[in-house]
Amino acid sequence: MMIFERAQGKMNVASLGERKTRFAVLFRNNDRSSTHLMNKLMDVMEPLPQSARRSNTFDRGFEFREWRRLQSGIRTESWFCNPQAPWQKGSVENLNKRARRYLPRDTQLAALSNRYMKTICDRLNGTPRKCLGWRTPTEAFREEIMKLR
Repeated sequence: MMIFERAQGKMNVASLGERKTRFAVLFRNNDRSSTHLMNKLMDVMEPLPQSARRSNTFDRGFEFREWRRLQSGIRTESWFCNPQAPWQKGSVENLNKRARRYLPRDTQLAALSNRYMKTICDRLNGTPRKCLGWRTPTEAFREEIMKLR
């Protein structure tokens, strides 16, 4: 979850990163409530094949307290990092750092369109990565999805 200046109110950007392929999904969240976040998370993850959404790892933020809804709603296991152990979710921290290039802390979130958020994801997912053998996260994700079918 990417938090912005207090002037933005409760708006934030949720970030999901697939660990193996580095595929990123970002979406604007108007509220930090757990109910709202879990509903959006299920909407984003449900189109994926079940084998591609087996588990999530969260930090210990209060916005994840309704994590059990993921198990009952889309059959996704949830795991939590140990307190104050950000290295346990290093790929998401790296994703947030990359996304901050396009979404600095003073960004006016209310002015962001869904199209702009998609453009940011396309840029992040279209950048070749050394850890992927110079493939893009999009290419690696497609290959993984094909293996799972």
